[in-house]
Amino acid sequence: MGDTSDFERGETTLPKAGEGPSTAEVKAWFVREVLPLEATLVQFLRKASRNASDVEDLRQEVYMRLYETAKKELPNPARPLVFRIARHLLIDRARREQVVSIEAVENLENLNLAIDEPGPDRTVIAREELRRMQAALDQLPRRFRNAVVMRKVQGLTTREIALRLGIAEKTVEKHLTEGVRALANILYREREAGGAP
Repeated sequence: MGDTSDFERGETTLPKAGEGPSTAEVKAWFVREVLPLEATLVQFLRKASRNASDVEDLRQEVYMRLYETAKKELPNPARPLVFRIARHLLIDRARREQVVSIEAVENLENLNLAIDEPGPDRTVIAREELRRMQAALDQLPRRFRNAVVMRKVQGLTTREIALRLGIAEKTVEKHLTEGVRALANILYREREAGGAP
């Protein structure tokens, strides 16, 4: 029997015109170009990931995305794409968690995350709201104002407020209830009078 080629047996992995590389080419590229980067990739993921147990999952996700990309066209060079995918995965995960702690990444600037700093308009609005709140607090009777400020601003407990003011805890609770209600009425009237939303 003569030698028959893979092509004659119908086992070809050659891409058709307009298609990406063959599976064999992708696998060979992956072994040749990507696997040598594994130690560096794992080290990068360990430094940037908050949870060490996530490193293996992240590595697999990088490999999956990289493999899918390579099925369309083999990236050359591979290294920048590997770390770009890893970086994007970390950013996506941080955004999903809504919290980026300092331990999450070695250097936050490397992630290029948008920092939620208030703009000038938000600063002006916040200052105006504080001014309105202070004006409303100034309109409260002293006993209500003291109780509200100690509880809501200073964070004292009703027991601590009672000790400082020399009154019963039930009286503090009453002052707080009446003070907050009066504050809400003042702010509501101001909003109604000013036509603010």
